[in-house]
Amino acid sequence: MILSDLIELETLRVIWWALMGVLLIAFALTDGFDMGVGTLLPFVAKTDVERRIVINTVGPVWEGNQVWFILGGGAIFAAWPPLYAASFSGFYLAMFALLAALILRPVAFKYRSKRESTAWRAGWDRALFVGSSVPALLFGVAVGNVLLGVPFYLTDDLMPMYEGNFAMKFLGLLRPFALLAGVVSLSMLVMHGAAWLSLKAEGPLAARARAIGTYAGMIAAATYALAGLWLAVGIDGFAIQGEVVRDGPSNPLYSTVIHGGSWLSAYSDRPWIAIAPLMGFVGIALAVLGLRAGREVSTLLWSKLAITGIISSVGLTMFPFILPSTVRPDSSLTVWDASSSHLTLFVMLVAGAIFLPIIMAYTAWVYKVLWGKVTEDDVSEQSY
Repeated sequence: MILSDLIELETLRVIWWALMGVLLIAFALTDGFDMGVGTLLPFVAKTDVERRIVINTVGPVWEGNQVWFILGGGAIFAAWPPLYAASFSGFYLAMFALLAALILRPVAFKYRSKRESTAWRAGWDRALFVGSSVPALLFGVAVGNVLLGVPFYLTDDLMPMYEGNFAMKFLGLLRPFALLAGVVSLSMLVMHGAAWLSLKAEGPLAARARAIGTYAGMIAAATYALAGLWLAVGIDGFAIQGEVVRDGPSNPLYSTVIHGGSWLSAYSDRPWIAIAPLMGFVGIALAVLGLRAGREVSTLLWSKLAITGIISSVGLTMFPFILPSTVRPDSSLTVWDASSSHLTLFVMLVAGAIFLPIIMAYTAWVYKVLWGKVTEDDVSEQSY
């Protein structure tokens, strides 16, 4: 018996589906407050010193936070090749817009304080705002489109093909429900950024962040509830028809999928998954109360709980689907038929078991070292 036979293919597929979710949640928990802080920058900071304080609350950690984004992309590429191929080819223009916005952030961080010019710094502040708010919005739009289903199909040799011309591949993603999901994402991360600023800044700056974060949390709760209601009454879900083969070949065309019914039927089949949206609403409520009361550490933790619950609710509601097809439902990608080989998943799991704890320990150490408030005296010694 070879070592990889110790874990069945079905189990490995579920493990890597869960790990993909963990990596995406970790990215939202860490780089999410970076994006929230960048989005808040024009609204909470009134002077150049205050803007430098805001930027320096995330300046030392934003690069490390993006490790989770890279790990998530790498996991999708290696563990779910059909998902990587279908999503990147169909969302090409959206991905380009997302990456262009993400590129603005490091450039803004590095160049903002290279000149004393007010216009120069104001320009980079706007770039930082765009580089933070646009990804926060587009990540939610992407999730909304996955719930709606994507207009692609697989050829007999499993090549993904999309309907519509090149421009419509982007404009077609801007559907009302997807935009609503984008608002959920943006407001959620603004609340998270406000919780971070409440912890790292002080005085009027922190007070403004708490005030805006309170409203952002209310918007996040309202739009999240509206999205759930919309899913219940206005959007068809997907389901596998017939026997589900969990350890079969990675060929989505072997499954029969129907497009109809409700995504929320998953809650009657697996009632325990209701814990995810409950975490989302409870986390938002307690984070908002914490912001209003001026609490710091607990508010950030409640905000993290909200993000974990909201993102988890999407994955648990859709399981086992990871990219449904509206054109040919039988081409939909699921946990059971879109993975890499048994050996590949096992080798990746061993590597993950070794390196993920190292990354987590190092990240925790960095935050411990950088613990504390950012003050005016601190920014006078920094270059951001």
